[in-house]
Amino acid sequence: VCAQLCRRPCYCPWVPPRCPRGSPLVLDGCGCCKICARRLGEPCDFLHVCDQSQGLVCDYSSAPAGTGGTCNFEDDEEGCEVNGRLYRDGEVFQPSCKIQCHCLDGGFNCIPLCQEDVRLPTPDCPYPRRVEIPGKCCPEWICEAQDQHLLRDARAVSPLLRHPCPEWGTEWSACSATCGLGFATRVSNQNRYCRLETQRRLCMLRPCPALPAAFPAVS
Repeated sequence: VCAQLCRRPCYCPWVPPRCPRGSPLVLDGCGCCKICARRLGEPCDFLHVCDQSQGLVCDYSSAPAGTGGTCNFEDDEEGCEVNGRLYRDGEVFQPSCKIQCHCLDGGFNCIPLCQEDVRLPTPDCPYPRRVEIPGKCCPEWICEAQDQHLLRDARAVSPLLRHPCPEWGTEWSACSATCGLGFATRVSNQNRYCRLETQRRLCMLRPCPALPAAFPAVS
């Protein structure tokens, strides 16, 4: 087989091939040129060898005579492939710091290592947001918007800060009722968060006149 398939001297490309992730550069079956090692389940033959570092061999048991085989574990033990890396059956591994997986019967099950809790708005944290923290694997909840509001509120009440909150507002509208209690509205930022909001207040232009009696008094 070597005499038929392997030529001497070797003629190899100047630039070695770029291999997919998890497939190392190895010598072909002739020991001549560098090629990408075949991974679990990929086709193989004498020249295109499997990744021996993962315990793989070219399995010809299920291939027709005269054709190539398929890369499989040498001891026929089932395994699983995740992100180009092979794991043995029963092996526990972490593809990332956020999940942990268990290889079992040719497949794998994973569980999250980061809490998947949901934080609802509260009075002390009205705008929760989950962000990635540098140096930490799992994201954390922060109240950045609330902190900005508190800073803006502090600027409004403290005369020592250079940029206090400038007050702004429209005039009060006309009273909604021509007599009796009504309400007037305006848009203003005069509140603890220094943000525009619609404000209302009660108003009364004059008392409403008394309704006439249904039946006049009998003298």
